[in-house]
Amino acid sequence: MQPNLMQHHVEVMISTQDIQQRITELAQRINHDYQHAAHHLVLVGLLRGSFIFMADLCRQITVPHEVDFLTASSYGNAMSSSRDVKIIKDLDQDIRERHVLIVEDIIDSGNTLSKVRELFWLR
Repeated sequence: MQPNLMQHHVEVMISTQDIQQRITELAQRINHDYQHAAHHLVLVGLLRGSFIFMADLCRQITVPHEVDFLTASSYGNAMSSSRDVKIIKDLDQDIRERHVLIVEDIIDSGNTLSKVRELFWLR
């Protein structure tokens, strides 16, 4: 007989419908804010967590835009964030003089996002 495994209770905190509604609101705001931009907007997804959210968002953005991805890690093999951020996969395109919107999944310490933003400003 197998030992009794812990039973998990999963509670939905934010419904799919609420998430989709917020994505629509964000896309409308982006469309409004960048409708007269001189250069195409570049959406940069921080992989891997942002991928699905970013795909849903991109489908609703109507202003000209491009998509790129960056993989950065401040965790290494640890469970908690360190101050050091390692770029594992850099952007494929030049973002100089471009409007860049960074799409992140979950912000834990904010360290990775802060370091990536700093890196982009230097470019």
